[in-house]
Amino acid sequence: MSTKIALNLPVRDLADSTRFFTALGFPRHEQLANEQMQAVIVSDDIHVLLIDQSQFKAITKRDIPDTAVSSEMIVQLQVDNRQRVDELVDQAFAAGAKAANEPNDQGFLYGRSFRDPDGHHWDVFCINPEPGMPT
Repeated sequence: MSTKIALNLPVRDLADSTRFFTALGFPRHEQLANEQMQAVIVSDDIHVLLIDQSQFKAITKRDIPDTAVSSEMIVQLQVDNRQRVDELVDQAFAAGAKAANEPNDQGFLYGRSFRDPDGHHWDVFCINPEPGMPT
């Protein structure tokens, strides 16, 4: 049995957040959509559920951090190569994302980051193993 992950993210504007993530090439998951939630498919094993802030707060029964001044987590996506890192992050910037950090190039590891329209921090990275190392 495989394990999959679904990230639940509070969003201020459901339509705007859905537009942003579909602009990154992530298709919508229609079965998980309703008036307070949309889902996008990042990969076969990763779904992101975009949940209206009021509904998110009702589910968690906790305050939502103000992403303008704090972070609750960093979402990291590992992709196959530098080209895909640049492609995905450039699409994010074109769709309205803001830079989170400077690019990280350590030779064997390359990554870039952005903040989505709701301020959630995303890192996109790839690892190029040493010759002979498993990928």
